[in-house]
Amino acid sequence: MAFLEVAIQADVSRFEDPDFEEVARRNCHEYRDTRQKVIQELRSMIIERGECHPRRMDDEYLLKFLRCRRFILALTHKLMVRYEDFQRRHASLYHCDLFDLVRVRNVYAGVLPESPRSGRTILMRFGRWDVDAVTADEVMRAALAMTEIATQQPKIQIMGASIVVDLEGLSLRQFRQFTPTIAHQTISLMGVNFPIQIHGVHLVNYNWLLTSLFYIAKQFIPSGALKMIHFHGSDMTSLHKHIDPATLPEEYGGHCRHVVTFEDWLPGIHKYMSSNEYLVRELRDMGYTIKDGKGDSKMWFDDFWEQDIKCV
Repeated sequence: MAFLEVAIQADVSRFEDPDFEEVARRNCHEYRDTRQKVIQELRSMIIERGECHPRRMDDEYLLKFLRCRRFILALTHKLMVRYEDFQRRHASLYHCDLFDLVRVRNVYAGVLPESPRSGRTILMRFGRWDVDAVTADEVMRAALAMTEIATQQPKIQIMGASIVVDLEGLSLRQFRQFTPTIAHQTISLMGVNFPIQIHGVHLVNYNWLLTSLFYIAKQFIPSGALKMIHFHGSDMTSLHKHIDPATLPEEYGGHCRHVVTFEDWLPGIHKYMSSNEYLVRELRDMGYTIKDGKGDSKMWFDDFWEQDIKCV
């Protein structure tokens, strides 16, 4: 419980740990002595080309895009254009009560702590999706919120993430929800259109439905991103070649006990958000509704968090 509280509190932190400088050099090609110069060059490129109009142009905002594209200016600029285009095309996904998304529950989970090699391990378990209780838009909104919050944290910007897509239990009822629009949005969140460095997308425990699902999705995946997708079936030793077993739960052949589901993580974020005005302002600027904590919503989340954290 104490470990998870500290870990979730860190997810709303913008603290730049000096110990991560070596990881930043290795993962992002980020060097302290040239960082400011590259940030300014990106800012000038945005102004000169006029292909995107970011709502922010400060150093901190531009830095998270540079980290994601290893400080390569041309690739960073393309990412910013795609990210802004996604926000414009799918603005409705942001227009919701952020903390009401807790209803998505066990579809998503994160494994703590992170690995310098594979970053944070994110679990997507679409076979656990209750289509009667949660719509496809809500599932997508939850993934979007999780990504937007994660990209605010310097540690995740530097270390990135690895995604395990567990399709065990996927049925036709869930499969029918994956329209071309949902497939496009899902792929966008997997590092294609978002400032998060994805080390790999790993599919496990799938059945014949995967062939059809992948056929829908692959048309939205750039050729470079296709190389990041790995099919493991039920062979967890294959998965371990990419993700350290120390950062995988037992069900994937690992030995990490610190797995926090979305229904635990989101109330945890809510608990500590009051001390982070920057994050509140940033999320509201994106379009999210965040209540001020004076009503019943605040009381409900506080009561929820006082319960025992349920680890998978």
